[in-house]
Amino acid sequence: MSADGRNGRSGGGKSRGVGKIIAIEPAAGGRRASSAASARLGAAAGFDSVAGTAAHYLRPGSLQLAALPPLSLYIHFPWCVRKCPYCDFNSHEVKGSFPEDDYLDALRLDLEAALPLIWGRKIHTVFIGGGTPSLLSAQGLDRLLSDVRTLLPLDSDAEITMEANPGTFEAEKFKAYRASGINRLSIGIQSFNGAHLKALGRIHDEHEARRAIEIAHANFDNFNLDLMYALPGQTLAQAGEDISAAIASAPSHLSLYHLTLEANTYFAKYPPSVPDDDASAEMQDMLQERLAAAAYAQYEVSAYAQPGRQARHNLNYWHFGDYLGIGAGAHSKISFPHRILRQMRYKQPKAYMEQARLASPVQEELEIAPAELGFEFMLNALRLPGGFAPPLFAERTGLSLTAIGATLEQAEQRGMLYRDHTIIRPTELGQRFLNDLQQMFLSDE
Repeated sequence: MSADGRNGRSGGGKSRGVGKIIAIEPAAGGRRASSAASARLGAAAGFDSVAGTAAHYLRPGSLQLAALPPLSLYIHFPWCVRKCPYCDFNSHEVKGSFPEDDYLDALRLDLEAALPLIWGRKIHTVFIGGGTPSLLSAQGLDRLLSDVRTLLPLDSDAEITMEANPGTFEAEKFKAYRASGINRLSIGIQSFNGAHLKALGRIHDEHEARRAIEIAHANFDNFNLDLMYALPGQTLAQAGEDISAAIASAPSHLSLYHLTLEANTYFAKYPPSVPDDDASAEMQDMLQERLAAAAYAQYEVSAYAQPGRQARHNLNYWHFGDYLGIGAGAHSKISFPHRILRQMRYKQPKAYMEQARLASPVQEELEIAPAELGFEFMLNALRLPGGFAPPLFAERTGLSLTAIGATLEQAEQRGMLYRDHTIIRPTELGQRFLNDLQQMFLSDE
């Protein structure tokens, strides 16, 4: 599991206050299709239903989007070797084996059912997240990308990222992944310290971490390393050793995350002893200084990149672009000329596969209320230290910037926001107290 590119997955990127959620009843009462014939019948009925849904969302409305935003594809793989004690993503430990062929069947059926919602739109980026997608066989990954290319128009320069766990690296398999079309890896290193990796419940050690990076360099010229800090028992010097090792590994991109004790995790129930707020802040300042000195520019709260190597998939999230999420628990945001739709797939892999066979993998969907779009947009865009051009707000929400004008002025007066006719961005104070800045825009609902 990596945190890079997390918006489309269950447990990450979910926005607060997005209107009334519509729970969709399981097709055929949730019964499993008993034969290929019944699956085809379910798929046909489901396609008609989705086509009707698309027509419903294309009807006139109060929003006026002059053009639809770029569209990304997120694919969720829900299995991992072992659930990490800090992980709140939709991931499930493999019990001996996992149903690779059945899950790939479900992903294709899911994608086929979603086509009426995105008909004719080009896919600019693809992100395969988890879980641990690198558990997929080389043949399975090749089949998955072949299905994607068959059903969707991919941009000729599409960024196609796959998450990988160092404990699952095999040289020949990753060479095959590259040949199948993966052109960017996101590697969940987390630390180069063996004791800290053990404390985090990772299945790899420091030697496997370095071996994974060697294999990545041999096959990819674009890869991300995930690194965590404020770990149990970690000192400032140890955090410095981790960032030195990461920089020496020469990835094109680094994602840096403060360990948080998320609800409904093992660490939430049995919290470890971690550095206090002052020590964590000192670590963060040191890490940012070291990355800047090594020419890794911060372009998002947790993301640092070499020149020209920002993650395009992530940037589409932060610019309030669209994404279709397929797979167990995946989330979608899809724009139409007069409204914006959110969806969530069934979270449990078994239920998801059953419903995909019936062309009904979506468990919940909603239309974002216009009054909530200002907060939705700013929740994402304010994560970018460089901010956004003012016209982008209207382009992505269909609303005038005056809809959040009062809060923009208030945030500017408090010294948390800078704005002129070319840019709106958080100040250094706004970045430091980003949650408070984002919460201000809830008042516009």
